[in-house]
Order: sequence, then C-alpha cells, then structure tokens
Amino acid sequence: MRKRASLCLSRISTFLTSLSFFIFALLLFRGSLGDCSQYDHPEMATPGGVHDSPGAQNSAEIESLARFAVEEHNKKENALLELARVVKAQEQVVAGTLHHLTLEVIDAGKKKIYEAKIWVKPWQDFKELQEFKHAGDVPSFTSADLGVKRDGYKPGWQTVPAHDPQVQYAADHAVKTLQQRSNSLLPYVLHEVVDAKAEVTDDSAKFNLLLKVKRGDKEERFKAEVHQNNEGGFHLNQMEQDHS
Repeated sequence: MRKRASLCLSRISTFLTSLSFFIFALLLFRGSLGDCSQYDHPEMATPGGVHDSPGAQNSAEIESLARFAVEEHNKKENALLELARVVKAQEQVVAGTLHHLTLEVIDAGKKKIYEAKIWVKPWQDFKELQEFKHAGDVPSFTSADLGVKRDGYKPGWQTVPAHDPQVQYAADHAVKTLQQRSNSLLPYVLHEVVDAKAEVTDDSAKFNLLLKVKRGDKEERFKAEVHQNNEGGFHLNQMEQDHS
C-alpha cells in the first residue's frame, strides 16, 4: 500500500510539474504576442499620423474604396449619391489602414464635397465605412472664376494662373483619365501644371494645359484639352505626350 501511495504521489508531482511548466510557457508566449485585443477596433490600436498619399487618388484601389464608401452610405441612408471624383486621399496606420478620403459627389444634380473614412484589414478581407459626412458644396462654375473676364475682355484663349483651383481640378481630371486609360501598374501623378490657358463663356470653359506628370521615377509632359460644363463637370477632350 505504501509503495502504491508513493507511486501515486510521484505521478501527481510529475503531473503538477508538467502543468506548471505548460502554464509558464503559455504566459510567456502570450506576453510575446502582446494584447491581441488591440486588433478588434481601430481606436484601440496605437495609431500613426494621418499622411497624404501622393497620386493615390488616381489609383484603382482608392477609386474602388471611394465607390464602396458612397454605396455603403446610400444603403444606410437610402440616398442616391453618385461619385464624381476623389479630391484627396490620405491614410493612417492603425490595425490595418484607415483611409481618409475627400470625395466630390453628385446629389440631385448638385456637386457636393464629402469626407469619408474607410477601415481596411487586407489579411482578413475586411472593409468597413467608419464615417461619411457632408463637408460643403461645390460652387457652379462662372466665367469670372478664372479672373479672365473683365472690362475690355476679348473672347479667345487667355493665359490663366496654373495654381487656380479650376485649373487644378481640370489637371487632376486629365491625369485621372490618363491613368484609367493606361495599363500601367504604376500610377500617374500630377507633378506640375507648367502652362495653362482658358477660353471662357458664360456657362462653360475650355482649358489648354501643359502638364508635368510622374510615373514611378519617370517624368513625362502631356498636352491636354479639358472642357468644363456649367454644372462643374469635366471632360478630357484630348491628351497627347509633349516631346518638345
């Protein structure tokens, strides 16, 4: 009986030793992983700063996220917004990526600006609209917007400032359309509006632009003619590479 009791005690001791070692190893392993709960919500993760994504607004990925944001908003609010273009794209590293997008949308024929936040975790095939809010209206285009119609104005092409917002909108549209038409994996990025001319009427405008565009490390120049209608919409009439 004593031998049997001694054997039982020995087995129990061995079991407890093994169990203690297992618990210690489990705690050590958990400590090396950290608190996994931070991956449940973006606000619980240690966030990085929000930074611009140059040229990202012209990428297919950002275009897809923008459409997703508008569609999700339409579902939740029973709305009929239409995406016009991505004005600005920023991102923030959380548990995944939080995309901050500024969007131009069409609401009942009027252009408006919305700000959206989309949380993406690619390894989980996870995508969620965190925020979608109205940030202002886009004013209708008038012939005075470019400052070319004044006393003594004569119809025809006029040199206009390259930094004018309407010129920048037209240039962004041209580069975005160029990217959509190309098969390049590298996005085209607007680097500079070298020269800008405009022909303005009371309800529309034509822009003749010389653009400096980058694609990866390669820099190219393009001539573009962009039309803008009285509702503020842009259309790329023609675009060709400049070899001069």
